[in-house]
Amino acid sequence: MKRSPCTQAALAIALALMATSASAQQPAPVPAVDPAAIKALEGMSAYLRNLKSFQVVAVTTTDDVAENGQSIQSSGKTTIVARMPDRLFADVSSDKQERRYLYDGKNFTLWARRAKFYATVPAPPTLAQLDDVLQEKYDMEIPLADLFRFGGPKWSATDIKAASVIGPSGVDGVSCIHYAFRQEDVDFQVWIQRGDHPLPRKLVIVTTSDPERPQHSATYDWNLAPSFDDSIFTFTPPEGAGKVVLAVAK
Repeated sequence: MKRSPCTQAALAIALALMATSASAQQPAPVPAVDPAAIKALEGMSAYLRNLKSFQVVAVTTTDDVAENGQSIQSSGKTTIVARMPDRLFADVSSDKQERRYLYDGKNFTLWARRAKFYATVPAPPTLAQLDDVLQEKYDMEIPLADLFRFGGPKWSATDIKAASVIGPSGVDGVSCIHYAFRQEDVDFQVWIQRGDHPLPRKLVIVTTSDPERPQHSATYDWNLAPSFDDSIFTFTPPEGAGKVVLAVAK
């Protein structure tokens, strides 16, 4: 049946309205890199770098890939007491080793408790500089240093290929927002405390460049008003301890 011009016009309008309505009902596409997730990560990083003193206890699990490709998980605990910019006490205890890192603004000492050996080297005047020296000269790093590199001078948000806000979540009774990020060779998730103290409460890192995708995870318990004596940052060799030279990386 042949439609009249008026009927054709009405049909066209109806179809246009239906298309507009359907389009309006479609949710806006989520960007691969959500600016809200990047903003949260940068806010957390800025907050951490502005802390004057703190104590943090991290409970960790880490996958190591055996020669046969099987992932073997180990657990550990790291306790850090720091006073910025030039004091650090870090105690690391895991299934594999026990290490203590001490920095008093002048010297850095690594103490291997199980082996009863220690090494002491002159150190630069700030923790940031110490972190650089340890990486570049000795191929080692301060425990939990990754937390404080986000948003720092050597970090760029352009390295992040995907970022998303997962949503509200709780970590050991603390209200957080859960975020997920992707960089080349690495996926990571972070749970950031809600409110005026945007502290990381949990971190999960997956190495995607390895076919076995080994994972490292940590949960953090923070104390922003720790009580300590300056002697905690100074190393006094216990009886029977042997002194060694800290090996320089090749």
